[in-house]
Amino acid sequence: MQHITILVPNGDGNNLSSIVGSYKIFTRANAHFKMMGKKKLYTIEIAGTSSIVDYYEGLFSVKPHTHIDGIKQTNLIIIPSLNHDYVNAVKQNQSLIEWIKNQYKNGAEVAAICTGAFLLATSGLLDGKSCSTHWAAADTFRNMFPNVNLQRDRLITDEHGIYTNGGAYSFLNLILYLVEKYYDRETAIFCSKVFQIEMDRQSQSEFIIFNGQKHHNDAVVLEAQSFMEQHYGDKISIEDLSSQLHVGRRNFDRRFIRATGITPLDYLQRVKVEAAKKSLESTRKTVNEVMYDVGYSDTKAFREVFNRVTGMSPIDYKTKYNKEG
Repeated sequence: MQHITILVPNGDGNNLSSIVGSYKIFTRANAHFKMMGKKKLYTIEIAGTSSIVDYYEGLFSVKPHTHIDGIKQTNLIIIPSLNHDYVNAVKQNQSLIEWIKNQYKNGAEVAAICTGAFLLATSGLLDGKSCSTHWAAADTFRNMFPNVNLQRDRLITDEHGIYTNGGAYSFLNLILYLVEKYYDRETAIFCSKVFQIEMDRQSQSEFIIFNGQKHHNDAVVLEAQSFMEQHYGDKISIEDLSSQLHVGRRNFDRRFIRATGITPLDYLQRVKVEAAKKSLESTRKTVNEVMYDVGYSDTKAFREVFNRVTGMSPIDYKTKYNKEG
């Protein structure tokens, strides 16, 4: 019989739902597989380094089935979402991190849910690989782990037996994805219907609230960011902006990418799209009116940029998020 391990990291404030949800869906997949007369079943165990871990100031508690030392070999490890004190969470779970590294070297696959990617990245197993995490934690993650190829817009990454996902309740999509890989498509569809989870979601783009990456010390880049955010409705030339800040264009681009992780043009486009999203959500303006407000005059260009950033067309976004749309 194969084995799935769902970890319980130490630390109050970690995400209980990603532990419970993973356990329930895999257990249901097992039951469906058995009912269909199929032989490949999994032992599903919740494991940690403490006999009991409290959540939400003791309101809930988890008692793992076993200590990680009792699991000599597993096929799949699920790392749940952490609290937002990432540095402290890593310090509290060093033995868990070492265990994950050793199990991966012995052939186990590893899936990190949301900010559980911080625990996985600390192990070094994500270096040089693609990774997703919750969009709100992306800037912090990028600063802490520059050797990881962070895919901010992706909902799920799958590379060399390591899986990550965007976060919050989108972990349900990752678990369905893993059910399909470890069981089969039929079982994944069955679970999607039972738990009413949309199949095959691949992007978290439409949910991202773009706040900019300002946790850096480059005063010139901060000034450029501020200018873009105040004047996004105007026609802004990146060439003119760099000249206005007395920095050569190539040097400006390099500094901007180093500070924010994206180019000045991409930053400006995301600022414009974020403003457009808010207008489409809350006003009666047409798509064309919104387009002009955020500084676009070409309908095709606006639609292409909006679609690239959000994964949706402007009209589809308005229809979905504006009650009067």
